[in-house]
Amino acid sequence: MRIVGGGGSTTVGRLKRRSKMMIIHNSDSVGGVVFRRILTLILFFAFVGVPSLYLYSAVYHPFQFHSSSNNLLTGSAFSYNINHSEDSEEIRLERVLKEASMGQRTVILTTLNEAWAAPGSIFDLFLESFRIGDDTSKLLNHLVIIALDQKAFSRCLAVHSYCFPLSTEGVDFSKEAYFMTPDYLKMMWRRIAFLLSVLEMGYNFVFTDADIMWFRDPFPRFYPDADFQIACDLFFGSSYDLQNRPNGGFNYVKSNNRTIEFYKFWYSSRDIHPGYHDQDVLNMIKFDPFIMEIGLKMRFLNTAYFGGFCEPSKDLNQVCTMHANCCLGLDNKVHDLKIMLDDWRKFLSLPPTLKRSNLSAWRVPQNCSLASLHTNNLPMENVEEGEVGEIGDIQN
Repeated sequence: MRIVGGGGSTTVGRLKRRSKMMIIHNSDSVGGVVFRRILTLILFFAFVGVPSLYLYSAVYHPFQFHSSSNNLLTGSAFSYNINHSEDSEEIRLERVLKEASMGQRTVILTTLNEAWAAPGSIFDLFLESFRIGDDTSKLLNHLVIIALDQKAFSRCLAVHSYCFPLSTEGVDFSKEAYFMTPDYLKMMWRRIAFLLSVLEMGYNFVFTDADIMWFRDPFPRFYPDADFQIACDLFFGSSYDLQNRPNGGFNYVKSNNRTIEFYKFWYSSRDIHPGYHDQDVLNMIKFDPFIMEIGLKMRFLNTAYFGGFCEPSKDLNQVCTMHANCCLGLDNKVHDLKIMLDDWRKFLSLPPTLKRSNLSAWRVPQNCSLASLHTNNLPMENVEEGEVGEIGDIQN
């Protein structure tokens, strides 16, 4: 009995030890399974969860991970190029237009390159005209400068609040370009495409060349019922007369379906009339039946209020703007525009009785005179077309 009992005690002890080892083994197995599951979950989250969270944030907070999209507006670099996404450009442009907009989503736009942006050149005279004009300084708050190169963009940022960089692939517009050269034509049509995009974004605009001096607020002189109204090199007495010679350097355009269709038609017409710039093509298509089909209300602005060297505004009591058109070369433009600004200052200094006497007159054009055009053997038909006003610069 003792042996059996002893054997039984031993067997029972072994069974207890085996049972304990099995429990320990089972515990180890359960722990391993749990550990492996936890590790699997961690790895799953690392490879799937984190990227998903990033994508979620990128979709619902698109600017949180792309702060560099503001580079163009901060002026850190002229980084815009034609390869950037359309949405990226639109976001940047929308921001500038929104900040500069006056009532009813209206902005004033001009283009600028390095040659015209140099200190003492066209750009300085342009801004000065706003400052000394009659009730025009307020309009600087709504002026957006479209810079065509890095130096123009940098200069704009140094002196003005609203600047937007715009480049054209494969074309350098930093230097003075000449009328009807391939680069000139590319820029003119790039400008029409850009203005179309502004209209499609729902903004009305006054486009002005930078060689136009602003002496009075032009808005009271605009036709309230017109969709598209444009200044003229030569004005024949009626704002409805399609024979007027328009100049694309100054126009007021309202954003609506008619003007958007018109600008699309205008831009596409460059393929029908290759080798012509936008102003020539406008003179061709203004008679097209399509204009009437879309119901576009087009008016031509009187040179009595919106004059230029081709046909100066004669009454300084009425003039709103004056354009350095019909002029050869940048230096000649600068020379005559400085005289024009001096004439305006002298007019402002007169007592009211002398201002009303209408005895004041412009001393320009001088270097930009028609006589100088004859000296350069330019045909008069080009002067009548307003073409020669564009030689020597990239502006229209």
